[in-house]
Amino acid sequence: MTDAEESGPRTTSPGTARAERDEGAAQGDGAAAGRIRVLLAEDQGMMRGALALLLGLEDDIEVVAQVAAGDRIVAEALAVRPDIALLDIELPGRSGLDAAAELRERLPSCRVLILTTFGRPGYLRRAMEAGAAGFLVKDGPVEELAVAIRKVLRGERVIDPALAAAALSAGPSPLTAREQDVLNAAADGATVADIATRLFLSESTVRNYLSSAIGKTSTRNRMEAVRAARQNGWL
Repeated sequence: MTDAEESGPRTTSPGTARAERDEGAAQGDGAAAGRIRVLLAEDQGMMRGALALLLGLEDDIEVVAQVAAGDRIVAEALAVRPDIALLDIELPGRSGLDAAAELRERLPSCRVLILTTFGRPGYLRRAMEAGAAGFLVKDGPVEELAVAIRKVLRGERVIDPALAAAALSAGPSPLTAREQDVLNAAADGATVADIATRLFLSESTVRNYLSSAIGKTSTRNRMEAVRAARQNGWL
């Protein structure tokens, strides 16, 4: 709670923003020529272009790579070696959370900032477990995003305070890793037999996992369980 309250993005005056920009440029290890190198992962082309354009207007920020799919994040980051990876969560090919976890292992100098439409407590918890240094939702002004990028580069943690409070009150996911696997496999309407084949489980085991997940999500069937788990950020 303390980190969230002290480090959350805030609206700043032009003078304060300029001071933070100068400090970020001075302290940013690895930032080429005083500029913060950012990799941007966003699947919506218009949103990606707008973010790149707006961040590019900042004197000390440079968007050095843009990707539209989650399975391209790590390879592109290894190629351009950004200071910050600005990642959405729900991306084609691979989630931004999975990519964040791999970046922590393969490119620890790159700090991850999650920027998503889905401000769900479960997503915040998973992002922190994956090593993300910040978590913001997309409804804030770009000036706050720029300030957050500078803070993350300095080693600070930036989390939306309201979302942090919600995450603490919601508690961790009640689902086991295997229950999550089964619900993910069921999301496209697959039969028990299909899920069993896909996950190399027996049909009776799949039924047991589905029944347990339905009970833990207080729903009536597997599809309701999938929806509830997604709404809470557990999948």
